[in-house]
Amino acid sequence: MTDIALSPVDAHDHVRGPADALVTLVEYGDFQCPYCVEAHAVVGEIEQRFAGRLRFVFRQFPLRAIHVYAEAAAEAAEAAGAQGKFWEMYDRLFAQSRGLVGGQLAQYARDAGVADLERFTRELEAGTYRGRIDAALARGEESGIEGTPSFCINGEPFEDEPTVDALSTAIEAALP
Repeated sequence: MTDIALSPVDAHDHVRGPADALVTLVEYGDFQCPYCVEAHAVVGEIEQRFAGRLRFVFRQFPLRAIHVYAEAAAEAAEAAGAQGKFWEMYDRLFAQSRGLVGGQLAQYARDAGVADLERFTRELEAGTYRGRIDAALARGEESGIEGTPSFCINGEPFEDEPTVDALSTAIEAALP
């Protein structure tokens, strides 16, 4: 991941934290990736540690060739997001990463607080968000992303293991 040309944060991204944060942490992730599951807990701690100074961006990057349920999970997150529940579904999918079976996605959506489950199911069945996932993958590949989880801090690749200490040190170094 040395030749990164990160696309700027825009309306396609899922963003948590202040728009004027001093540091932006971008993750390219896959809900079925065991390393992303580990990184999810790390990111949660980092977000608490740097609250108010950090903007976190999650970009879909399902590794279709090795994670058979990753794309469906990504689409489920997008469908939940269309109803204002992306982050709740994001947390739920990572919590259930070993059980990402199609029939369970509606239950996870219910648990995440998605109000219109019929709409959610209909959109999944129709592949409503498949194009959005394809575009996210293309953007990631164009940026030089090859695997998950991949992190960037203020547009620069983070190449260490994503531990709380390593990310905290890099974020502290990026603060003015």
